[in-house]
Amino acid sequence: MTISDRYIPSDPAAAADGLALATAADGGLAAEADAALATAEHARPMRADARRNYDAVVAAAREAFAEGGAETSLEGIARRAGVGIGTLYRHFPTRQALLEVVYRDEVAQVCRSAEELQQLPAWEGFVAWIHRLAGYLVTKQALAHELLDYVAKDSDVFKICRHNLFEAGEPLLARAQQQRAVRADTNLAEIIQLIGGIAKIQNTDQAQRERILAIALDGLKGPGAN
Repeated sequence: MTISDRYIPSDPAAAADGLALATAADGGLAAEADAALATAEHARPMRADARRNYDAVVAAAREAFAEGGAETSLEGIARRAGVGIGTLYRHFPTRQALLEVVYRDEVAQVCRSAEELQQLPAWEGFVAWIHRLAGYLVTKQALAHELLDYVAKDSDVFKICRHNLFEAGEPLLARAQQQRAVRADTNLAEIIQLIGGIAKIQNTDQAQRERILAIALDGLKGPGAN
Protein backbone atom coordinates (compact mmCIF):
# COMPACT_ATOMS: atom_id res chain seq x y z
CA MET A 1 0.00 0.00 0.00
CA THR A 2 1.41 3.40 -0.92
CA ILE A 3 1.23 6.59 1.11
CA SER A 4 -1.35 7.92 -1.33
CA ASP A 5 -3.55 4.86 -0.62
CA ARG A 6 -3.30 5.35 3.11
CA TYR A 7 -3.52 9.09 3.56
CA ILE A 8 -5.21 10.88 0.67
CA PRO A 9 -8.91 11.61 1.36
CA SER A 10 -11.38 12.39 -1.40
CA ASP A 11 -11.22 16.14 -0.75
CA PRO A 12 -8.07 17.64 -2.36
CA ALA A 13 -7.73 20.33 0.32
CA ALA A 14 -7.85 17.74 3.08
CA ALA A 15 -5.40 15.62 1.08
CA ALA A 16 -2.71 18.28 1.39
CA ASP A 17 -3.05 18.39 5.18
CA GLY A 18 -3.13 14.60 5.42
CA LEU A 19 0.02 14.26 3.37
CA ALA A 20 1.87 16.73 5.57
CA LEU A 21 1.04 14.58 8.61
CA ALA A 22 1.98 11.44 6.72
CA THR A 23 5.39 12.80 5.81
CA ALA A 24 6.14 13.69 9.42
CA ALA A 25 4.97 10.26 10.60
CA ASP A 26 6.74 8.23 7.94
CA GLY A 27 9.93 9.96 6.77
CA GLY A 28 10.91 6.98 4.62
CA LEU A 29 8.11 7.83 2.21
CA ALA A 30 8.89 11.54 1.96
CA ALA A 31 9.60 11.50 -1.78
CA GLU A 32 6.31 9.76 -2.52
CA ALA A 33 4.50 12.21 -0.26
CA ASP A 34 5.98 15.16 -2.16
CA ALA A 35 4.74 13.80 -5.48
CA ALA A 36 1.28 13.05 -4.10
CA LEU A 37 1.09 16.46 -2.46
CA ALA A 38 1.83 18.12 -5.80
CA THR A 39 -0.98 16.07 -7.35
CA ALA A 40 -3.39 17.15 -4.62
CA GLU A 41 -2.41 20.79 -5.01
CA HIS A 42 -2.99 20.69 -8.77
CA ALA A 43 -6.42 19.13 -8.24
CA ARG A 44 -7.47 22.56 -6.98
CA PRO A 45 -7.77 25.53 -9.37
CA MET A 46 -4.55 27.54 -9.51
CA ARG A 47 -4.42 31.20 -8.64
CA ALA A 48 -3.76 33.43 -11.63
CA ASP A 49 -0.15 34.08 -10.62
CA ALA A 50 0.49 30.39 -10.02
CA ARG A 51 -0.95 29.52 -13.43
CA ARG A 52 1.29 32.14 -15.08
CA ASN A 53 4.33 30.65 -13.37
CA TYR A 54 3.30 27.11 -14.30
CA ASP A 55 2.81 28.06 -17.97
CA ALA A 56 6.08 30.01 -18.01
CA VAL A 57 8.02 27.02 -16.69
CA VAL A 58 6.45 24.65 -19.23
CA ALA A 59 7.17 27.04 -22.11
CA ALA A 60 10.75 27.60 -20.94
CA ALA A 61 11.30 23.87 -20.49
CA ARG A 62 10.00 23.17 -24.00
CA GLU A 63 12.50 25.60 -25.50
CA ALA A 64 15.38 24.54 -23.25
CA PHE A 65 14.96 20.80 -23.85
CA ALA A 66 14.77 21.42 -27.62
CA GLU A 67 18.03 23.39 -27.49
CA GLY A 68 20.03 21.56 -24.85
CA GLY A 69 18.54 18.09 -24.52
CA ALA A 70 19.75 16.09 -21.53
CA GLU A 71 22.25 18.83 -20.67
CA THR A 72 19.40 21.16 -19.71
CA SER A 73 19.36 21.98 -16.00
CA LEU A 74 16.26 22.74 -13.98
CA GLU A 75 18.00 25.84 -12.64
CA GLY A 76 18.48 27.06 -16.22
CA ILE A 77 14.81 26.43 -16.99
CA ALA A 78 13.77 28.41 -13.91
CA ARG A 79 15.98 31.34 -14.96
CA ARG A 80 14.57 31.25 -18.48
CA ALA A 81 11.03 31.23 -17.08
CA GLY A 82 11.79 34.15 -14.77
CA VAL A 83 10.94 32.22 -11.60
CA GLY A 84 12.89 30.89 -8.64
CA ILE A 85 13.95 27.25 -8.47
CA GLY A 86 11.61 26.82 -5.49
CA THR A 87 8.65 27.86 -7.65
CA LEU A 88 9.64 25.31 -10.28
CA TYR A 89 9.83 22.52 -7.68
CA ARG A 90 6.47 23.45 -6.19
CA HIS A 91 4.87 22.72 -9.55
CA PHE A 92 7.21 19.90 -10.63
CA PRO A 93 8.73 18.03 -7.68
CA THR A 94 10.89 15.86 -9.97
CA ARG A 95 12.62 16.22 -13.34
CA GLN A 96 10.47 13.37 -14.67
CA ALA A 97 7.29 15.25 -13.74
CA LEU A 98 8.38 18.26 -15.79
CA LEU A 99 9.49 16.12 -18.73
CA GLU A 100 6.14 14.32 -18.87
CA VAL A 101 4.13 17.54 -18.74
CA VAL A 102 6.20 19.14 -21.52
CA TYR A 103 5.95 15.99 -23.64
CA ARG A 104 2.18 15.76 -23.21
CA ASP A 105 1.79 19.50 -23.82
CA GLU A 106 3.71 19.25 -27.10
CA VAL A 107 1.42 16.46 -28.29
CA ALA A 108 -1.70 18.31 -27.15
CA GLN A 109 -0.71 21.40 -29.15
CA VAL A 110 -0.15 19.37 -32.31
CA CYS A 111 -3.50 17.63 -31.80
CA ARG A 112 -5.38 20.89 -31.27
CA SER A 113 -3.85 22.37 -34.40
CA ALA A 114 -5.18 19.46 -36.47
CA GLU A 115 -8.75 20.34 -35.55
CA GLU A 116 -8.19 24.03 -36.24
CA LEU A 117 -6.62 23.31 -39.64
CA GLN A 118 -9.74 21.46 -40.82
CA GLN A 119 -11.04 24.93 -41.72
CA LEU A 120 -8.40 25.31 -44.45
CA PRO A 121 -8.47 23.73 -47.92
CA ALA A 122 -7.40 20.06 -47.77
CA TRP A 123 -3.84 20.38 -49.08
CA GLU A 124 -3.13 23.63 -47.23
CA GLY A 125 -4.39 22.21 -43.95
CA PHE A 126 -2.41 19.00 -44.39
CA VAL A 127 0.83 20.88 -45.16
CA ALA A 128 0.37 23.22 -42.19
CA TRP A 129 -0.14 20.24 -39.88
CA ILE A 130 2.92 18.45 -41.22
CA HIS A 131 4.99 21.53 -40.41
CA ARG A 132 3.57 21.54 -36.87
CA LEU A 133 4.30 17.82 -36.62
CA ALA A 134 7.88 18.35 -37.79
CA GLY A 135 8.42 21.02 -35.14
CA TYR A 136 7.07 18.67 -32.49
CA LEU A 137 9.26 15.77 -33.65
CA VAL A 138 12.39 17.92 -33.42
CA THR A 139 11.54 18.71 -29.79
CA LYS A 140 10.45 15.13 -29.16
CA GLN A 141 13.93 13.74 -29.81
CA ALA A 142 15.36 15.37 -26.70
CA LEU A 143 12.29 14.82 -24.53
CA ALA A 144 11.70 11.19 -25.47
CA HIS A 145 15.38 10.29 -25.12
CA GLU A 146 15.52 11.60 -21.57
CA LEU A 147 12.07 10.29 -20.61
CA LEU A 148 13.28 6.80 -21.45
CA ASP A 149 15.64 7.13 -18.49
CA TYR A 150 12.55 7.14 -16.27
CA VAL A 151 9.82 5.20 -18.08
CA ALA A 152 9.63 2.27 -20.51
CA LYS A 153 8.88 2.62 -24.23
CA ASP A 154 5.51 0.96 -23.71
CA SER A 155 4.55 3.21 -20.78
CA ASP A 156 1.19 4.98 -20.72
CA VAL A 157 2.70 8.40 -21.44
CA PHE A 158 4.03 7.19 -24.81
CA LYS A 159 1.01 5.04 -25.66
CA ILE A 160 -1.53 7.78 -24.95
CA CYS A 161 0.43 10.45 -26.81
CA ARG A 162 0.85 8.23 -29.86
CA HIS A 163 -2.86 7.35 -29.85
CA ASN A 164 -3.87 11.02 -29.59
CA LEU A 165 -1.50 12.01 -32.37
CA PHE A 166 -2.94 9.46 -34.79
CA GLU A 167 -6.50 10.27 -33.76
CA ALA A 168 -5.88 13.94 -34.55
CA GLY A 169 -3.94 13.52 -37.79
CA GLU A 170 -5.89 10.78 -39.55
CA PRO A 171 -9.00 12.92 -40.33
CA LEU A 172 -6.78 15.57 -41.96
CA LEU A 173 -5.02 12.96 -44.06
CA ALA A 174 -8.27 11.18 -44.97
CA ARG A 175 -9.85 14.44 -46.15
CA ALA A 176 -6.78 15.29 -48.22
CA GLN A 177 -6.72 11.83 -49.79
CA GLN A 178 -10.44 11.91 -50.54
CA GLN A 179 -9.90 15.17 -52.42
CA ARG A 180 -6.83 13.68 -54.15
CA ALA A 181 -4.63 16.35 -52.58
CA VAL A 182 -2.40 13.64 -51.05
CA ARG A 183 -1.41 10.45 -52.83
CA ALA A 184 -3.63 7.53 -51.90
CA ASP A 185 -0.92 4.87 -51.49
CA THR A 186 0.36 6.00 -48.09
CA ASN A 187 -0.85 6.27 -44.51
CA LEU A 188 -0.20 8.34 -41.41
CA ALA A 189 2.26 5.86 -39.90
CA GLU A 190 4.47 6.09 -42.99
CA ILE A 191 4.20 9.87 -43.08
CA ILE A 192 5.17 10.19 -39.42
CA GLN A 193 8.16 7.92 -40.05
CA LEU A 194 9.15 10.10 -43.01
CA ILE A 195 8.87 13.36 -41.08
CA GLY A 196 10.56 11.79 -38.06
CA GLY A 197 13.52 10.85 -40.23
CA ILE A 198 13.86 14.46 -41.37
CA ALA A 199 13.63 15.67 -37.77
CA LYS A 200 16.54 13.39 -36.80
CA ILE A 201 18.96 14.72 -39.41
CA GLN A 202 22.12 15.83 -37.65
CA ASN A 203 24.34 18.83 -38.40
CA THR A 204 21.78 20.78 -40.38
CA ASP A 205 20.14 24.13 -39.76
CA GLN A 206 16.44 24.96 -39.75
CA ALA A 207 16.48 26.35 -43.31
CA GLN A 208 17.96 23.14 -44.71
CA ARG A 209 15.51 21.02 -42.73
CA GLU A 210 12.62 23.07 -44.13
CA ARG A 211 13.92 22.55 -47.67
CA ILE A 212 14.09 18.78 -47.16
CA LEU A 213 10.59 18.84 -45.69
CA ALA A 214 9.31 20.74 -48.76
CA ILE A 215 10.81 18.06 -51.03
CA ALA A 216 9.11 15.34 -48.98
CA LEU A 217 5.76 17.13 -49.15
CA ASP A 218 6.14 17.46 -52.91
CA GLY A 219 6.49 13.70 -53.05
CA LEU A 220 3.26 13.24 -51.06
CA LYS A 221 1.29 15.63 -53.26
CA GLY A 222 -1.62 14.21 -55.24
CA PRO A 223 -3.15 15.48 -58.49
CA GLY A 224 -5.87 17.40 -56.62
CA ALA A 225 -3.44 19.55 -54.60
CA ASN A 226 -3.61 23.28 -55.22
